Amino acid sequence: MHAVGIVAAAGSGLRLGAELPKALVPLGGRPLVCWAVQSLRDGGVDEVVVAVPGPQQAAFAAVLPDDVQVVVGGDTRTASVRAALAAAREHADAVLVHDAARPLTPPEVVARVLAALVAGAAAVVPVLPVVDTTVLVDAEGVVTADVPRAPLRRVQTPQGFDRATLVAAYGRAHGAATEFTDDASVVRAAGIPVHTVAGDERAAKITVAHDLALAELQVAR
Repeated sequence: MHAVGIVAAAGSGLRLGAELPKALVPLGGRPLVCWAVQSLRDGGVDEVVVAVPGPQQAAFAAVLPDDVQVVVGGDTRTASVRAALAAAREHADAVLVHDAARPLTPPEVVARVLAALVAGAAAVVPVLPVVDTTVLVDAEGVVTADVPRAPLRRVQTPQGFDRATLVAAYGRAHGAATEFTDDASVVRAAGIPVHTVAGDERAAKITVAHDLALAELQVAR
């Protein structure tokens, strides 16, 4: 199976407290985006396209390997993925969409996603169980109900798709009023079942400075 990896790297990094795009923030001396690209490649992805903010396109190209394609992303995640899909080579059988903000995703997670696609799944995401008590609250912040934890999962990336399935789903979603939070939601809205494989706690998303500090501790071990 020939797989293309798409890395969504157009985030601003404001919540991280950085003065540059989050994906360019260093972790262990390397930009986050470089870690994410390496995870995909080590897990079995053949080709990588990175969607980045337009003003920093040259900065991203300077730190990434020469054979990584760098394209200008959009104002939303779906717009960025759409741009990267358009740039990816059409001969790919599968597409894995990964967050640059998950730099320490083990290659084994990538391999599990690819294996599920090879086995016939049209869409697959890595997940982890929810371990904390989860509740619903009203507008005043008062707890109104408990939510059963057993069926709940935390979704990670990379999310894998049959290429034709993902392209068709994005085509149906074009112009939709709903802003999708991830690519699996785009596919599910098109009526495609999304399968799951085991995720990994090391694939945690870096959003705020504390997350980056924890990641630095992992790298330093």
